[in-house]
Amino acid sequence: MTNMDNLYEAVGGEAVFRELVDAFYDGVAMDPILRPLYPEEDLSGARDRLALFLMQYWGGPTTYSDNRGHPRLRMRHAGWVIGERERDAWLGHMQKAILGIDVTEEVREALWEHVVRAAEMLVNSPRS
Repeated sequence: MTNMDNLYEAVGGEAVFRELVDAFYDGVAMDPILRPLYPEEDLSGARDRLALFLMQYWGGPTTYSDNRGHPRLRMRHAGWVIGERERDAWLGHMQKAILGIDVTEEVREALWEHVVRAAEMLVNSPRS
């Protein structure tokens, strides 16, 4: 059984989270629904922020909060219209990325449950 209190250490640390986030953004980069939501041409800032956030959330270094303060996810995403379509596209890429990393099924389930909750919380438009 994996220690879910510190999943960061249990899965091997930063490299796994970077792999997950890179696979996710590789999909986003080609997505006609999501790509327009990211102003950066190379997505490097978004990749880094998500990786740091996930690492911190799962028990890793506090670099995200040290550099950016409290995550305040709803506030940080309030400037974009996020409806069911955007949520579903985001979750589709995240599901594929989670399935692509070498972790236990227990870890996959924990990651998936977390991203589904986060995606639902960020929906700010009933229709899009």
